[in-house]
Order: sequence, then C-alpha cells, then structure tokens
Amino acid sequence: MSTPTPSAWTLPVLCGSRCTLRTLRLDDAESLSRHGDDEAVWRNLFDGFPRPYTVEVARQWCAGGWQDFGLSWAIEVDGEAVGCISLRRDPEWMRCNAEAGYWLGQAFWGRGIATEALGLVRDWAWASFPELTRLYMRIFAWNAASTQVARRCGFHQEAHLPQSAYKNGEIVDLLLWGLYRPSERDAARMSS
Repeated sequence: MSTPTPSAWTLPVLCGSRCTLRTLRLDDAESLSRHGDDEAVWRNLFDGFPRPYTVEVARQWCAGGWQDFGLSWAIEVDGEAVGCISLRRDPEWMRCNAEAGYWLGQAFWGRGIATEALGLVRDWAWASFPELTRLYMRIFAWNAASTQVARRCGFHQEAHLPQSAYKNGEIVDLLLWGLYRPSERDAARMSS
C-alpha cells in the first residue's frame, strides 16, 4: 500500500483549547519569520531550519516548501501562526514509523501549546494511518522542555545517543523518544 504524497493530502484543521492546527498560508510568512528568527528557537532545531529565518524563507515554506518534510501545519494561537508542527512517514519497509517535530515561538513557551499540538497530531496520525505503529521524535539532549512535551504526550525515551548530532559547530547528544500505537486492549483499559 503506497502512501499518498504530501501534496495529495488535504490537511484537516485540528482544534484544541490552546491552539488550532491548520494549513499554512502565504500570509503566515511574516508572523512565522518574527517568531522563528530567534536563536533560542533555532538552537533546538535541526539544520533544515535556516538562520536567519527571513520573511522570504518563511514565504517559500508556506508556499509549499513544507511538502519536502512530510505533512506540516501552522500552529495558530489567537489568529496568528506562531510555529509549525510536522509529521513525516518513513518510506518503504519502515512506513509503519513516522517522525514528529515542531517549533514554537518563544513568547508561547510554557503554556501547554506544544503539548496540545503534539497530542492533536498523534491522535490524528493513529486515526489516519492504519499501518502506523510507532511515532518518534529526535530531541537534542539539552532540550528539557521538548522532552517534557514528549513525555506528557505518552512518548518514552528509547535511546540516548551520545555524540550523534551536529549543531552550531559542536557534536551533541541526541535523545530518541518513541510512542507505540495503543492496542485494542490498552484502549479498552484507558476508557474504563
């Protein structure tokens, strides 16, 4: 069974009490640039996230550049795009896995927004991809806030990978966090 290309998907709007996840629009570029062009945000992201994060870079992302990274939503708070969250299925024989990743403007940290956004994507992924059995996240070891987000969404640390990533001119440790599809027995136990 082949997976549709990202451009073939119509992303649903996912609503929570703290944020809404929706399709990226060109008019999000200025807001995303303002929130994303921040060293504190960039420090926790992989090299695919440019620095500086200019309006033009954000415009290219909103115009469809996101499709190279899987499925991506704008994280909207109070009518403004303040970050993004993505889900990328692994190809071929690893297609039962998908990597989740996000970034959020610093002004919105510590408010439960990232946790809610990841939970919305997690639940949508389980419902939308019957083949999917595992979600995972790669997080720099220094990023305690993202490890808390992963933990709150049910992820468990699968591995501590010493000296396995390169960021800002240095070799750093990486943490691998995973979450497995709940079995029918688990789902029945959670609902009772």
